[in-house]
Amino acid sequence: MVIIVSRLWYWLKKVTVSLLIIWLGTVIAFKYVPVPFSAVMVERQVSAWLNFNFSYVSHSDWVDESHISPYLYLAVIAAEDQNFPHHWGFDLNAIERAYEHNKSKKQTVRGASTISQQTVKNLWLWDGRSWIRKGFETAMTPVMELMWSKTRILTVYLNIVEFGDGVFGVEEASKKFFKKPASKLTMDEAALLAAVLPNPHRYSVKSPSSYVLKRQAWILNQMHLLGGKNYLKNNQIRPD
Repeated sequence: MVIIVSRLWYWLKKVTVSLLIIWLGTVIAFKYVPVPFSAVMVERQVSAWLNFNFSYVSHSDWVDESHISPYLYLAVIAAEDQNFPHHWGFDLNAIERAYEHNKSKKQTVRGASTISQQTVKNLWLWDGRSWIRKGFETAMTPVMELMWSKTRILTVYLNIVEFGDGVFGVEEASKKFFKKPASKLTMDEAALLAAVLPNPHRYSVKSPSSYVLKRQAWILNQMHLLGGKNYLKNNQIRPD
């Protein structure tokens, strides 16, 4: 019995170290090279196949920062993580606010994930709520923050985030919903895309509900309050 446990522990350590080395290798590689797909894209594709939906295709067309409208960088920061340029992967104030909200209002749940955390989750982990996934996410986020620039984190996020059922990345979303490349998105269009990010399976860019339109208007106002494109320049994000 002792020998079996010892061997299991040996192989567990070996597998863990191997996975860690592979992950660190992808962190280094994706700092420079395009991301071909994400873990969530694979999860969605496998789920479709298991449900005999063979017409579903998870796909994203990679574009670098020079081919993404600066308005989209500004829109997702305004909508998702206004402290993004200043934190190290976690927004402690947002976590505290979410904790107080969830403690007092049991019927609704507020999250506090930053864009950095969402990037880690989408790229390397899986969807859904679980303490195990959250633990991995918490450990992996500071490493990515240390090795990547803020512009790189946002660029990867925008290339792999889901904007609709099977619509991954800004280039595919822009072409599908607005018939133009991501570099040509206007401020209004960028805000509309950002407005559906909390739940792209519930909210639609193509047929926006009154809630989505109100959220778009709020995001536009926040973009102006942040200072528009000057905000990106002042925080060294997506330099033109």
